[in-house]
Amino acid sequence: MRGVSDVRFHQQLVSNASFVAFSAQGLFASLLIGTIFGTLGDLTGIEMLGQVGGFAKAVAGPAMALAIGSALAAPPLVLYSLAAVGYAANEAGGAGGPLAVFVVAIVAAELGKLVSKETKVDILVTPGVTVGLGCALALLVGPWVGAAASWLGGLIMWATDLQPFLMGIVVSVLVGAALTLPISSAAICAALGLTGLAGGAALAGCCAQMVGYAAASFADNGWAGVVSQGLGTSMLQVPNIFKKPVTWVPALVASAVTGPVATVVFGLQQNGAAIASGMGTCGLVGPIGLYSGWIADGIVPGVREWLGMGLVCLVIPAVIAWLVAVALRRAGVIEQGDMSLDQ
Repeated sequence: MRGVSDVRFHQQLVSNASFVAFSAQGLFASLLIGTIFGTLGDLTGIEMLGQVGGFAKAVAGPAMALAIGSALAAPPLVLYSLAAVGYAANEAGGAGGPLAVFVVAIVAAELGKLVSKETKVDILVTPGVTVGLGCALALLVGPWVGAAASWLGGLIMWATDLQPFLMGIVVSVLVGAALTLPISSAAICAALGLTGLAGGAALAGCCAQMVGYAAASFADNGWAGVVSQGLGTSMLQVPNIFKKPVTWVPALVASAVTGPVATVVFGLQQNGAAIASGMGTCGLVGPIGLYSGWIADGIVPGVREWLGMGLVCLVIPAVIAWLVAVALRRAGVIEQGDMSLDQ
């Protein structure tokens, strides 16, 4: 019976955490893809790509609010009304807009659900309550939520500049762990505005999780696992982590190593879009953000920049995670199939 209870607990934990990840999909479908198009436009000089990127980034608030409403199973009128609420919260929240949207959209969706289909003039009442109260709440609390997020993000960046070695480890491990768990490291970095040296540490930790798992689990998953985890997401390993937590050790060690390498050795600063700091090698968004930051800062990347990117984002995490995994396998702590994705 205990085994069944453990399984149910793990399923509930994944379900609850998945809500946060699901709500971040709106951010991916707007700000993230907009950043990619914008960067491609800058690199190629194709004006249309830049325009597409601008359009996508402009609807980040509504897209995230709609995703939150969908995750909450909001009725159609409530769901569509959240677009205005998301826009208002994102604007009112400033640099911490994504976090403001997250907070305000949840409350607005629940308020709308309370009155949905309760009157004969639902077509007026439901959007009236959702948009009216949601936007009012956005204007009231959005600036405070945004200021708090900006303050926390600024504190993390200040601490990383002050103590790059220690904070390099802390930021890398925590943000990297958030990437593997279904709680969206990208949304966290976007909400806190993590850039600069702290952004570089966050990027290092995320890359270490994805590339680290791809290397550590190669014996179980082969090249298909390299692609699905190295360019997709290390979140695929969550079921294995719940079954056997020690399987997370190689990737966590890789994160702890690459963080200070990024901050101390290379002084790697991620000054592209903050969301890129939490994306790792997913679609190569992290490295693209790093490059776009160089361009925005007027930096012409040389050998040091390219070497830092290659070692931090790819080589070091792959080697470290693979070596730790080999040692744990030889010690009998990790067995064949423990990190298999075909379960």
